[in-house]
Amino acid sequence: MQFGIERFLNDPALRAPLAGRRVAVLAHPASVTRDLTHSLDALATLPDVKLSAAFGPQHGLRGDKQDNMVESPDYTDPRLGIPVFSLYGEVRRPTDAMMDSFDVLLVDLQDLGCRIYTFITTLRYVLEAAARLGKAVWVLDRPNPAGRPVEGTTLREGWESFVGAGPMPMRHGLTMGELGQWFIATLGLSLEYRVITMAGWRPDEAPGFGWPIGERSWVNPSPNAPNLSMARAYAGTVMLEGTTLSEGRGTTRPLELFGAPDIDTARLLADMRRIAPQWLRGCMLRECWFEPTFHKHVGQLCAGVQIHVEDPAHYGHADFQPWRLQALAFRAIRVQRPDYPLWRDFPYEYERDRLAIELINGGPLLREWVDDVNAPPEALDGAARADEAAWTEARRPYLLY
Repeated sequence: MQFGIERFLNDPALRAPLAGRRVAVLAHPASVTRDLTHSLDALATLPDVKLSAAFGPQHGLRGDKQDNMVESPDYTDPRLGIPVFSLYGEVRRPTDAMMDSFDVLLVDLQDLGCRIYTFITTLRYVLEAAARLGKAVWVLDRPNPAGRPVEGTTLREGWESFVGAGPMPMRHGLTMGELGQWFIATLGLSLEYRVITMAGWRPDEAPGFGWPIGERSWVNPSPNAPNLSMARAYAGTVMLEGTTLSEGRGTTRPLELFGAPDIDTARLLADMRRIAPQWLRGCMLRECWFEPTFHKHVGQLCAGVQIHVEDPAHYGHADFQPWRLQALAFRAIRVQRPDYPLWRDFPYEYERDRLAIELINGGPLLREWVDDVNAPPEALDGAARADEAAWTEARRPYLLY
């Protein structure tokens, strides 16, 4: 198969509309070609593309920041001598001066298929700025490694944030190019927008179900996104960032496992299987122990659970529900210890007035369900199913594959 960047590099006809126009690139460390050349460097070899600037999202253009909420500065690219503007530094939205540096912005970002992943919010922000200032945006499309499944409740009105780009469920099932079309339609934007589509992407085919296993190297789109297993689990495990439980940062398997020094994982798994066994399909759960070298519970031995979704004998792509699975783990902890200090109260993505777990979920519904131990699984499941069905229908006009 070919990603959008490769079709763009290989076909001069796709580049012809850029003649005489200044071109900027929005990219990150996973913005690479099949031979692992960074997209910015590959584009710089084209004599018919006039590069004038580059932009980096959270964690940087070429990769320099490990943790969340660590800002990157603007700088000059040492190889190409063009300005590199940070969209996760002094600003989150591009300034007019930044936008004045180009005529067409090429967006080449590897997404993980989850609403909270900030690259899709950055896409929204550059689309809004481009519409206001008469600039063009082209997306060089890449796979959604989590594939087409949809899961979670829709972000509620008033809960928009840098980790909540719009009213979609946690797992949206779209590519970046498709998301751009949806943003433009739902926000009522008017601008020149093009998607350089992929060739041969088959999101419903095993074993990759979205990611071309055996055809492509995995490059971390952010420092704690080290593999396909993480991408599959992320729509659930990202919620751990709003809790006191470790999400495995400081280990070699971040966002595939969770735990803490003071929980009983054997009972936890037993309670999960008792409360809602139907939410555990499509994966294997394994008790484990780990000691984070940084972040939460650093240097402490944590009792934990790892979510395994790599073995085809155990992974069921259509059955796996990471958002429900993680919600169920929270409920099992609440049942085990009603007074457990589960919800982490701290400024999350610079939001100080809203609880992190609610900001992550785009509303209070999940937290309220977890804390009300008498609320049946059907209460959360019913709300999610309605939202999932509505989104599946709403996204249909924007599907390109």
